[in-house]
Amino acid sequence: MTEAITRLGRCTLCEAMCGLRVTTSGNRIVGIRGDEDDSLSAGHICPKALALADLRDDPDRLRSPVRRTEDGWRDISWEEAFDLVAERFARLRRRHGADSVAVYLGNPVTHSLGAMTHAPAFADLLGTRNRFSASSVDQLPHQVVARLLYGNQWLLPVPDVDRTAYFLVFGANPAVSNGSLMTAPGMGRRIRALLARGGTMVLFDPRRTETARLGAEHHFVRPGTDAALILAMVRVILDEGLARPAAYIDGLDEVRDVLAPFEPERAEAAAGVEPGTVRRVAREFATAPAAACYGRMGVSTQRFGTLCQWGIQLLNIVTGNLDRPGGTLLTRPAVDPIRTRQIDPGHQGRWRSRVRGLPEFGGELPVATLAEEIRTPGPGQVRGLLTVAGNPVSSTPGGPALDEALAGLDFMACVDFYVNETTRHADVILPPTEPLERDHYDLIFHMLAVRNTARYVPAVFPKPPGARHDWEIFRELGRRYGRFLRSRAWRAALMLRMPPERIVDLGLRTGPYRLSLKKLRRSPQGADFGELRPSLPRRLQTPRRRVHAAPPSLVAAAEEAVSELLEPPEPGALLLVGRRQLRGNNSWMHNSGRLVKGRARHHLLMNPGDMAARGLGEGDLVSVRSPAGVLTVEASASQDMMPGTVSLPHGYGHALPGVRLSVARRLPGSSVNALTDPASLDQVSGTAVLNGVPVTVERCR
Repeated sequence: MTEAITRLGRCTLCEAMCGLRVTTSGNRIVGIRGDEDDSLSAGHICPKALALADLRDDPDRLRSPVRRTEDGWRDISWEEAFDLVAERFARLRRRHGADSVAVYLGNPVTHSLGAMTHAPAFADLLGTRNRFSASSVDQLPHQVVARLLYGNQWLLPVPDVDRTAYFLVFGANPAVSNGSLMTAPGMGRRIRALLARGGTMVLFDPRRTETARLGAEHHFVRPGTDAALILAMVRVILDEGLARPAAYIDGLDEVRDVLAPFEPERAEAAAGVEPGTVRRVAREFATAPAAACYGRMGVSTQRFGTLCQWGIQLLNIVTGNLDRPGGTLLTRPAVDPIRTRQIDPGHQGRWRSRVRGLPEFGGELPVATLAEEIRTPGPGQVRGLLTVAGNPVSSTPGGPALDEALAGLDFMACVDFYVNETTRHADVILPPTEPLERDHYDLIFHMLAVRNTARYVPAVFPKPPGARHDWEIFRELGRRYGRFLRSRAWRAALMLRMPPERIVDLGLRTGPYRLSLKKLRRSPQGADFGELRPSLPRRLQTPRRRVHAAPPSLVAAAEEAVSELLEPPEPGALLLVGRRQLRGNNSWMHNSGRLVKGRARHHLLMNPGDMAARGLGEGDLVSVRSPAGVLTVEASASQDMMPGTVSLPHGYGHALPGVRLSVARRLPGSSVNALTDPASLDQVSGTAVLNGVPVTVERCR
């Protein structure tokens, strides 16, 4: 019998970066628990970490390349796969230009060191402007506002939740997400600690979430109107002389002028929040000893997502809570690509999408344009596609239309270890090693953590014979694709040749702590560099290191939005919002028996009054219809839902031909993105509107 050994690991399934103790026996996992000595997570894990064992043992997970044939999927060698992908993409480039091949990078790319270092480099080598990622269904408003206010899209102030006295939250469920653009493992514990020390948490959301149930003061807000509420609070603080901005803040007179229409009374008509509540919360926030405002998916992925994030930053700025302990601060990561200018500070509108003319941001186009770029003939038409760790058919707006468009591509390749709704269209799939077989360092999430830490985690298991890490896949694809190029992008080619650990080591050596990989390995639980510290205006990358609080593009957007944003709702209207679930991970990890077991969690949640008005009962099968599509799902009554609001979770609806997910076939539910409209975007950032979607609901006949 093989002796059981416990090794240190890290969960890479969400942003929390939880440290693990993984007990193994030979090649098997026999136990996973949180590492109580981890410098950031301190023993916290959630059910997803335990499901890493299911991922490792999953018979549906691909372990070698496959090619799609008329008779189904056929195993092929790595040599054949590399040659096929490189030659076909090169052929498309020769015949139709570099933009004829598009790239889509999914959310798990940021959770894999090798994918982070090498997938963008290979995309650079392809030379296409048709680059897409999960960012435009997730976080672009944060990045756009950070670029405009602070000079870099990744200068994202993080709430100092462990020291704040007043935590104001819009459209986020951090007890389930453990942060999201605020890496804070054990967020439930942190919220309880905040309340225990006499602090306050106030949450505005159309659903009474798991976070609200921890003791937060909760208020319903009508989906899509958060910007009116947030900007009304900023106006109250300015009007009542409660503003205490730092000396390096400019433009508040312009802010005051543009916010003149956002009176709390007008905001109430649209958002449904009483003016007295708006004024009280604004005053409490402004006068608290330390306060932090935060908003996430609920306010980012809506019609006025960028205005929401601007308003959130303004609340922190005008009250003097930006760059203040207990307020919001910038991290000081050990590998700091902002400091060394190794990361794009962001730009917008250098080129536009071919069909709709939408501007790029940071080198990427909104993924909502992908289907039309494939379907529409003409010069620059997308004829080939590379997806990396992504499932846009399930996770982006207008999924059925994209599903149909993918079937018409000349060639498609995927770096993924599942046949899912998207990869089922691929000509070839190249599967990388699974998470516990890779060394790991979080390049992004240390930049967003509530504490300055660093940790390099060796793989728990060795790479199986014949397997390839994701970075090895891109390196080899780059080498073979480069043979077909007359001129090579030398920066991309250089990056592809360097192993990830070498890149991390260089980053550590040039970082603020002058570390090396060798030194960091001596701290297996992670190096702790302490609490976040004030660093402004020195860290700003704006002219003269000043914050202009009223960027012209945001002022113009606010002026244009007034009439629509402050419009009262139509009587009897229903608005759809999403919801995050602890036992789900976006559009994947639904093939884990331990995650999908238990009560059904796919239902359409409705306020009991809205159900009664439509003659609906618990568990009735209903038709949910939007301007973009229709789906059927069971309805369930919930007092946690605001009247006039319904909710569906993201990531359901796996029952398509060719999808190889045996457990997920037993997972009921429909894809919410049958209802979202690719034409409906936040016009400032290009982010898809996934919340506040108008729908009708009626019993299926």
